[in-house]
Amino acid sequence: MAEQTKKKAGAFDIRVVIAALVAIYGVVLTILGIIADPKEVDKAAGININLWGGIAMLVFAALFVLWARLRPIVVPVERPRD
Repeated sequence: MAEQTKKKAGAFDIRVVIAALVAIYGVVLTILGIIADPKEVDKAAGININLWGGIAMLVFAALFVLWARLRPIVVPVERPRD
């Protein structure tokens, strides 16, 4: 019978991939919010939607990475016997 060991999914965890994609969009939106034209901000009732949306996406990505680090997916790996 083969022995089983456990291995963490690591970079192949889908939560890390989702966090990376959301973080990229968050950085782009945050930069767009910082350099936003005041006329564009006034169109949204004075709320810089890009800035706040980007910050929210960065927080969401950080929470996803934290979740993946605190509760990693454990994958059983079978090693053949000699």
